[in-house]
Amino acid sequence: MPLVTIKMFEGELTSSQTADLIHDVTEAVIPFVSEKLRENTWILIEEIKSGSWGIGGKSFGLSDVRAIQSSR
Repeated sequence: MPLVTIKMFEGELTSSQTADLIHDVTEAVIPFVSEKLRENTWILIEEIKSGSWGIGGKSFGLSDVRAIQSSR
C-alpha cells in the first residue's frame, strides 16, 4: 500500500486545500501503483507547529512561508 507523508505548518492550509491536496496527490500516485491500489493509497498530512522547523540552523515558521508567498 502506498503511503505518502506531507509535512506542513499547522494552519498553512484550509480544510478545502487539504482535501484538494489529498485528492491531487492520490491522483499523481495512481499511475505508478495501479488503479487497483487506489482504495489502499494513504496520504498523511502532518501539521508541524510554526517555529518547530529549522532550515540552515534557523527556526522557520508559517510567517516565513507567508513572506515567501507574498514576494512571488
